[in-house]
Amino acid sequence: MPASSGVWADALKGTVAERLRNLGVGGVMVQMAENGQLLELECEMPTCFCPKGPRRFQYRPQTTPFPDWAPNADHYPTLKMDCGHLDPWNVRLAHVRCNNVDFAWRGRIRRMLEKDKKMSFEQIAEALNDKGVQPPPGTNTWSAATARKAYVS
Repeated sequence: MPASSGVWADALKGTVAERLRNLGVGGVMVQMAENGQLLELECEMPTCFCPKGPRRFQYRPQTTPFPDWAPNADHYPTLKMDCGHLDPWNVRLAHVRCNNVDFAWRGRIRRMLEKDKKMSFEQIAEALNDKGVQPPPGTNTWSAATARKAYVS
């Protein structure tokens, strides 16, 4: 029986594939779990923002918008906008919000680099700080290192 909308579901029993189905997920994520390519039900983003931790997920209804902490397939390493597909070699499990924040950071940094190919990550960090872009958890400001890590993650 699926968890109801809004309910945290870390205590579901069964295989990773069964747990994904119980959370309302299908497609490539379930196929990966069945093939032993997805070993844990855990947010795989470099920065997980979930206040209850990377292993806690909410039920994903069939209608959008999805809850922030519902499971989501992240196109990685090739972004969807770069013609990446939801194939096992191009997917990682994420929370909806973690995926959205990561995509926003990567997109913003990418646009800066496309606009000025000689822009350093120090300059990018300064621009992100000036614009008030939220830095990764555990940091108060952007640095060249955090900007680079966000971009290549």
